[in-house]
Order: sequence, then structure tokens, then C-alpha cells
Amino acid sequence: MNPFAAILEGRRWRRMLVIEVTNAREVVRKRVGRLGERLLGTVVDAEAQVERALLQELETAFGEFGIQARIYSVEGLQMIGRSHLELPVNVRDQRTVE
Repeated sequence: MNPFAAILEGRRWRRMLVIEVTNAREVVRKRVGRLGERLLGTVVDAEAQVERALLQELETAFGEFGIQARIYSVEGLQMIGRSHLELPVNVRDQRTVE
């Protein structure tokens, strides 16, 4: 089911975890060193590399616990304080009808 379909159907929101990795460059630096980070920085996105590893670990751990889940990788979300999640919308076209 589309996650936004719950709004349209008037259903309650399910609880979700939002994980923001805030030290991707440091993680890559620890793994490959400063020189490796500089070389990889031009070719490989540190955030994407850490995200792939994290997704794999989550999938493995969830499977071991018997947890069924959908894991989404999304771009553009931002936490605002502790109570709001900003979800930018990419508007490709706009019309005004009066």
C-alpha cells in the first residue's frame, strides 16, 4: 500500500523509525583512512555507501528477529526540532484555475 494512501482512507498512521546518519564521512574515514576518503570522495558518495551498509544490516537483523518491514530510502526529509518532519515536495508543474 502506498504510505500516503492511509491519509486518503482516513486510517491511523503507523509508527515509523526515521534514522538520519550524521557522520557518514567519519565512518568512511575510519574504514579507509584520510587518503582513501579523499580518493573515494571524488568517486563514491560517503552517505550512499554508509546507507547501503546500514540497509543491509537492518535487513539482516530484521530477518533474524522475524520482523516484517518496508525499508525506504528517501532523500530530502529533514527533522525540525523534535516534533516536526519536513517533507519537501518537488513540483514539476503548476496551474492556477480561477
